[in-house]
Amino acid sequence: MAAPKKGRSASAQSRPGRSLALILIAIAALTGGMFASGHTTPRLGIDLAGGTSITLTAKNEPGQPNAINKTNMDTAVDIMNRRVNGLGVSEAEVQTQGSDNIIVNIPKGTNSEEARAQVGTTAKLYFRPVLTTDVSGAAASSSPSPSASSSSSGKAEDKATPSSSSSATPSASATTQGRVVTDALKAGSSPSASSTPSASTSASPSASPSASASVDPATAKLQAEYAAIDCTDKSVRAKAGAGTKPTDPIVACGQDKNSAGEWQKYILGPAEVAGTDIKKAGAVFDTQSAAGWKVTMDFTSGGSKKFAAITGKLAQNQQPQNQFAIVLDGQVVSDPSVGQSLSGPAEISGSFTQTEAENLANMLKYGALPLSFKESSVTTVTAALGGEQLHAGLIAGAIGLALVVLYLVIYYRGLSVIAIASLGVSAILTYVLMALLGPAIGFALNLPAVCGAIVAIGITADSFIVFFERIRDEIREGRTLRPAVERAWPRARRTILVSDFVSFLAAAVLFIVTVGKVQGFAFTLGLTTVLDVVVVFFFTKPLMTILARRKFFAEGHSWSGLDPKRLGAKPPLRRTRRASAPVDTKEA
Repeated sequence: MAAPKKGRSASAQSRPGRSLALILIAIAALTGGMFASGHTTPRLGIDLAGGTSITLTAKNEPGQPNAINKTNMDTAVDIMNRRVNGLGVSEAEVQTQGSDNIIVNIPKGTNSEEARAQVGTTAKLYFRPVLTTDVSGAAASSSPSPSASSSSSGKAEDKATPSSSSSATPSASATTQGRVVTDALKAGSSPSASSTPSASTSASPSASPSASASVDPATAKLQAEYAAIDCTDKSVRAKAGAGTKPTDPIVACGQDKNSAGEWQKYILGPAEVAGTDIKKAGAVFDTQSAAGWKVTMDFTSGGSKKFAAITGKLAQNQQPQNQFAIVLDGQVVSDPSVGQSLSGPAEISGSFTQTEAENLANMLKYGALPLSFKESSVTTVTAALGGEQLHAGLIAGAIGLALVVLYLVIYYRGLSVIAIASLGVSAILTYVLMALLGPAIGFALNLPAVCGAIVAIGITADSFIVFFERIRDEIREGRTLRPAVERAWPRARRTILVSDFVSFLAAAVLFIVTVGKVQGFAFTLGLTTVLDVVVVFFFTKPLMTILARRKFFAEGHSWSGLDPKRLGAKPPLRRTRRASAPVDTKEA
């Protein structure tokens, strides 16, 4: 049994070059990927790169004076955080301040402006039926309107077909921009649009904005608001529908201009589906048809029933009463048309760009906030203070690293070369991964993350010290260097793994229970702890095995750090037999 063990040990000792080659190839591949991606520096957080800080103040809903409470505020923070980070903004920070304020910090970078726009859009999300729509300030006229029809392949698509309308009905020619809603599970079925127009639900005002003697005062007031509203004015668009309840019809404006460069205005019926009824939404590129980007929606069980009911009613109407408006913060973000009753997962398709589809999906997914907010203040954060702190932190880190290296050189002498090389490999891996994780998962380097990297220097150096001391203990017992390395490694490996596991567990718990910048510290600490294990196993141990074969270390040179005399080594234990004297039996 001893011979196989000796063979395996010899084999393990004779192939340390494979481990070194593996980690060097990994470093080369990661570094090449970093340069190929164009992200050669880590992304910086708001404290280092600067950005925008927004203060949002919660407002009581009409009829709900006690809506501002800790539960609703925490829910709003969670939704805003997912909404902003859903856009790919790195290191955005959302937290409460006091009982009714939320602070949103958005660092400079890709999509930061879009994130600010979506954070400011904080009202509840509703699906409302469109009763009347027209270009703001335009006269009512007859014009072609888009309608859904089926193609030869069976897919539902948009085609502009002439549709005459009376002069009293406002034009709907540019409302949907060719966008329709279809059942995701029945995408091959043709929309069943009825030729019989229906004005609206019984609780809705007349589809025509023209006043008549028989209308009730509420409807007349709504029609007057519709006629007077000017959606070209930004302040008017922002205030449209303010103070109304979900059960009330409203006058609203479109959030963006249509394809003709004009603003839309609408009369919308009571809310039929709320944003809370949406389970998930996403932007998907349709490779099976020419529709391009589309938005998929999946509803809760209750939301699915509501959506089926409203789309069943809308499908019986003509343009524009076969549309529903997705209303966020009182503004219409999309107004797709419906050709059939939709009972399952639904899709909105037609003329979407990737950005438009992703923005709409984010609004659907993260738009249902329990409270309404107003922007109390918006300030620009400069990176000057953070830059000064980073400079001071880097100086402190450099001093600490220099002291660690000085200690290693004085105490371990030649072994310090292995430790310093291992620290260098760990530093390269940490930097490259931070640069790659920025665009990959939105990781941004902030001041606490820098502190985590500095703390990791001590953790990494501790692993080397454990291994070196185990080797020196074996030499003190009288063993030569090569067997001392192989005998010391199993015990050192166990200690290193336990130590790193405790450090990683602490980082994981800290990352889970904290928010904001402290998570940056926890993430960096956990990342460097994992890298410490990789470096020790694939670089430090193989390099030590190779150097143990060199005369300088194997013979215990006084500057190798492994001098047996300096370490107080015991002489080798040898078992000898002493010759016994003959015994004279007679004398005995």
